[in-house]
Amino acid sequence: MSNVEALIEESIEVNAEPATVWALVTDLPRMAKWSPQVAKTIVRGGPVGLGTTAININRRGPLVWPTRSKVVRFDQDREFAFRIKDNTTIWSFTLEPTAGGTRIVQRREAPDGVTKISDVLTKRVFGGHDGFQAELRDGMKQTLKRIKADVEA
Repeated sequence: MSNVEALIEESIEVNAEPATVWALVTDLPRMAKWSPQVAKTIVRGGPVGLGTTAININRRGPLVWPTRSKVVRFDQDREFAFRIKDNTTIWSFTLEPTAGGTRIVQRREAPDGVTKISDVLTKRVFGGHDGFQAELRDGMKQTLKRIKADVEA
């Protein structure tokens, strides 16, 4: 495993109750509408819950690649997280009630670093870890702004 920034995090406050936000962020196929990197998500099996698996088609310009994910945390109206099998990162949404609605925190954790193949691809194809992590952070900001627009519409 390779060491990368262990945590990337962004947040936004929305004018909606946690249950309303939860219904959106756990609807994995909708991620393609919000995330600049996700082109499509195919959920395998029944409704999304702990242990649900999915195939994700990601894009960056002309590059397209699949990843496989599994839901590893599912705490109704509070926290939803999935681990990307291909690089071992964990992506999550945490919902915190506020006086005006809900604070959504999106995180990308790499507690064990990333796989060797992910490290090599990030260095050779994506321009290095620093630039790619900045791109992921910008993508989180875009994702959260788009979720906010949908949840408040």
